[in-house]
Amino acid sequence: MTDYDLFSAINAFKTVWIYALFDLPVTTKKQRGEASRFRTNLVKDGFSMFQYSVYIRHCASKEQAEVHIARVKKMTPPEGMVTILQVTDKQFDQMVTIYGAKTVPPPPCPVQLELF
Repeated sequence: MTDYDLFSAINAFKTVWIYALFDLPVTTKKQRGEASRFRTNLVKDGFSMFQYSVYIRHCASKEQAEVHIARVKKMTPPEGMVTILQVTDKQFDQMVTIYGAKTVPPPPCPVQLELF
């Protein structure tokens, strides 16, 4: 195993993917506006839509993930539920996504440039 392979293996367990899973009420016009602002703010903070109420973001470290989790807490509307799930890059790599025969897969997630 080369030094690069060792670094990559270690890094796969230190980098984190944050999932923001949410169920926000959209009964009233005000609630719809709050839900829309929440989704917009997630995108502004670097999240990408994974499914309609599931947004994901890659973080280079646990510390960086904590910063973004704190931001999500601040932007959460007063009504509804938001759940944050964290998985390592290695765990994310093992995810299996299955598409139905009539479903068109979404475009790939944008590549995030990270400078160390």
